[in-house]
Amino acid sequence: MQSPTYETLIYTRYAGYVEIRFNRPHRLNAVIEQFYTEFLDALETAEADSDTRAVMLTGEGRAFCVGADMKEHGAGERSQFQRRQYLQLGNDVCEAIFRLKKPVIAAINGYALGAGAEMACSCDFILMAESAKIGFPEVSIGTCVGGGVTQFLPRLVGLAKARELIFTGIKIDGTEAARIGLATRAVPDAALAEAAAEFVAKLVTKAPVSMQLVKKLLNNASYADLDAQLQHELDGVFMCTTTKDWQEGVDAFAEKRSPEFKGH
Repeated sequence: MQSPTYETLIYTRYAGYVEIRFNRPHRLNAVIEQFYTEFLDALETAEADSDTRAVMLTGEGRAFCVGADMKEHGAGERSQFQRRQYLQLGNDVCEAIFRLKKPVIAAINGYALGAGAEMACSCDFILMAESAKIGFPEVSIGTCVGGGVTQFLPRLVGLAKARELIFTGIKIDGTEAARIGLATRAVPDAALAEAAAEFVAKLVTKAPVSMQLVKKLLNNASYADLDAQLQHELDGVFMCTTTKDWQEGVDAFAEKRSPEFKGH
């Protein structure tokens, strides 16, 4: 399958996963409407590709994404309706990341601010360079956070820390983000690309159906009481037993070898 081409993204297929690289380095990967529409298409493409078992997001150049491109917004004329439609696209992207049936990893190589931080919080895993910075400057510039941050961030770091990060707009580095649970881990700057590739390589060896079910269970856990969650887990276990991958896992364990999952 041929990789799609975009103006604001670089879409690259690797063994078992796709890298979606934000590609507006001249603006530190600040987001514009075209970025959002292309990103939604890229996520849909990755979802539909049976050979893709995980998605990695990162940024070209010195930043992951510094939020909205204020220069472009200031130069354009938008009606109130068009402004609302643009803002909806930002929410749509974060929701698409969150609901993607495959794990999504953010490899944050520089600044992740505003919309960049929102997209990162929507991911299943965040790997950060130690010197990278993440922050939510919205309140400081008279706007509001979006993309589900007020739900995702407290689940990651707790309500008190989420309040501090959002109300003050402070930027924290990768080391601090990992310490408080916002980032999965922080690595030396020069090692980020290799560490992210190694992390994704581990994920793509896992059973795709199992990962899809577990992601949904984890994401929805805060909405269900224990009885409901136990039932959902039971249904998930039973679903896995209907797959060939389940039998492959049993056989591989008995034969003391690594399983080779096919995704069905």
